[in-house]
Amino acid sequence: MLIKNGRVIDPESGFDGLADLLIEDGKIKKIVKRVDGGADNTVPERVNGADEVLDASGMIIAPGLVDVHVHFRDPGLTHKEDIETGAAAAKAGGYTTVVCMANTNPAADNPDTIGYIIEKGKKTGIHVLAAAAVSKGLKGRELTDMDALKACGAAGFTDDGIPLMDEKLVKQAMEKARDLPLSFHEEDPAFIINNGINKGVVSDQLGIGGSPALAEDSLVARDCMIALHTGAAVNIQHISSRNSVKMVALAKQLGADVWAEVTPHHFTLDETAVLKHGTLAKMNPPLRTAKDREALIEGLKSGAIDIIATDHAPHSREEKEKPLTAAPSGIIGLETALPLAVTNLVKEGHLTYVQLFEKMCLNPARLYRLDSGRIKEGSDADLVIFDDRESFTVGDFVSKSSNSPFTGETLYGRVRFTICGGKVVFEA
Repeated sequence: MLIKNGRVIDPESGFDGLADLLIEDGKIKKIVKRVDGGADNTVPERVNGADEVLDASGMIIAPGLVDVHVHFRDPGLTHKEDIETGAAAAKAGGYTTVVCMANTNPAADNPDTIGYIIEKGKKTGIHVLAAAAVSKGLKGRELTDMDALKACGAAGFTDDGIPLMDEKLVKQAMEKARDLPLSFHEEDPAFIINNGINKGVVSDQLGIGGSPALAEDSLVARDCMIALHTGAAVNIQHISSRNSVKMVALAKQLGADVWAEVTPHHFTLDETAVLKHGTLAKMNPPLRTAKDREALIEGLKSGAIDIIATDHAPHSREEKEKPLTAAPSGIIGLETALPLAVTNLVKEGHLTYVQLFEKMCLNPARLYRLDSGRIKEGSDADLVIFDDRESFTVGDFVSKSSNSPFTGETLYGRVRFTICGGKVVFEA
């Protein structure tokens, strides 16, 4: 395959310019950079034998996106999503690698469930990885057999959705899993009344209690310090509080191997979205204040926040139509993440494309020790090709669910092609 005339962006080398890519046997065989917009003279000699030519004129070519935080609800909750439909949504969003969380039913705390996810994922056309549970049954009381889970292919460990409250268990987990990343959901339930809505002016107006930033900040501080002590690679999931951003930055300065991820909905919306979107703006951790949202963007710019992850959390329409205090938390995100980032971060001047794809490709791959997230000769041909010139209206989701507050929004950055292993797996 020859992909020609596109604007190629590689976050590892920092290259951002016109280039042609020659792909062979699933690898990037040759990158021919164009000089002053013109073709290099060697191009015809290198591409005459191409079986397929894809003209990417006017489009951007980036590494296939890597999402370290998705819920495909498989096994056990497949009325919301399954591995096939989740992967289809990922492909439509430009993702070629995803990491599934462990809070399935049964939980991914045993080799059989991990093996099921991995084997089913192999049939999707993209890389579907499985994170294993930290604690047995996600109960936070006893460590899983982490060695056995590593041996069967677990990519990392997490009890996402449930905070780990036993400090001794957290320390043991970090000591046991040093060569694989651990991801933590940081919300102390002791401070929360009716989770999913920020404790603040909106929750007071609605009279429903809420989840204060303290619930997140207290556990982030704890786990940053335990990570510093143990040397473990620790990912703070879906960070939402400005104080937590500062604590992660401090932990990095002290030498901790601490990473932080932020979702597109947290850097795009604030707590007032609940008044407009109701349960479609309910998530854990909740959307916080406008100042928190601004701090998240500053964290992306400064490097305190390393990763943009979706926390793709499908729910049925019936579940989301329940009252605000009864409906489950979470929204889908795979199909809107890139457009939200293009529209709200790049076009607003907060990040360059090189910086954006560091957050959406390279850093997620580095956290999970993956040989991906870059465009380099000899590397896998995992790519996303998108158009950031024309706007489009969000809707008609590929996911089995449609629980998104962004339906009907006008965004830029529509995905045109997703290529995994040199094969087109999605074409708009």
